[in-house]
Amino acid sequence: MSSIRLTDVSKSFGNETVIDKLNLNIKDHSFTVLVGPSGCGKSTTLRMITGLETPTAGDVFIDDVRVNDISPGKRDIAMVFQNYALYPTMTVEQNISFGLENKKISKEERKRRIQTICDIVGLAEYLKRKPSSLSGGQRQRVALARAMVKDPQVFLMDEPLSNLDAKLRTQMRVELISLHKKLGTTFVYVTHDQVEAMSMADDIVLMDNGKIVQQSIPSELYNNPNCVYAAQFVGSPQTNVLSGYLPEGVKLGFRPEKVQLNKIAMSKGITMTAKVVTKEVLGSEIIYSLSTRYGSIMAKTDIEVADNTVLNVGVDFVHMYLFDKNSMRMEFSSDMQAAVKNTFTAKAGSLI
Repeated sequence: MSSIRLTDVSKSFGNETVIDKLNLNIKDHSFTVLVGPSGCGKSTTLRMITGLETPTAGDVFIDDVRVNDISPGKRDIAMVFQNYALYPTMTVEQNISFGLENKKISKEERKRRIQTICDIVGLAEYLKRKPSSLSGGQRQRVALARAMVKDPQVFLMDEPLSNLDAKLRTQMRVELISLHKKLGTTFVYVTHDQVEAMSMADDIVLMDNGKIVQQSIPSELYNNPNCVYAAQFVGSPQTNVLSGYLPEGVKLGFRPEKVQLNKIAMSKGITMTAKVVTKEVLGSEIIYSLSTRYGSIMAKTDIEVADNTVLNVGVDFVHMYLFDKNSMRMEFSSDMQAAVKNTFTAKAGSLI
């Protein structure tokens, strides 16, 4: 078992509260990703799980054992950092073995563990090399192997791929997913990158200002965001949100990929006139910035039209979100569908 639970956890630095009464449950064997912008509290949360930070209030449990007063080295966890933190004068084998030597593990057992782990992460042929002779991806594997060889209950990773180039990040994401399946251990991963979060996690914790905004599986976060913040954080380009045209401060949201070009009318949706301002051709898809009387919106499609083209675009009701005046998700009732329809139908043929 390797579940984690934070109960009413707060963390302050001086007069600044960065985590405020956080309640978080991380399931045993899950790949849980804490995601959010810089300063949202995700790394501080991770550091409190590791014991590198002490909660100002509240409790941290690992397998239902309160660990607030247990030192990091006794929590049966392993941490992988952003900067790898390898010893430059040691070989790969020595770097991996170092922690085991400190724990007085026998030489034979150390050798067995190192060989097993290096076979898994593909480092067997690099054991005698120094970190300086390795690529970024290989050094990251050494950091992972050094953590894995301890056979911990939990792996904690703080932006471990942020120093790698885009191609290598993609490759390492695949390797980490495969590694999690092989080990069957609980992974807790921190990132600001929504692509990493969506592609790797089986449970996403979206954070902002020291609080959890939404916790769910990736598909649920994408398809059913509970607020404007969640809707716009996930997806690229971000979700279109139109405000100021519906009663009681209600906002209308829809994803760029749900915008249909060259639509004359939609019986169960809206149509509006738009002008192509810019476009980005990205191979199999094109991203448009469109000007409408309701403001700028983004569209993502495989249909190509020329710059400055004026056309009708449509969005089906099934692909829309409604948010109240506090930016929280609300029911899209038949009455609200009629109100939205009437608002956009009345002004569909104009850009001003």
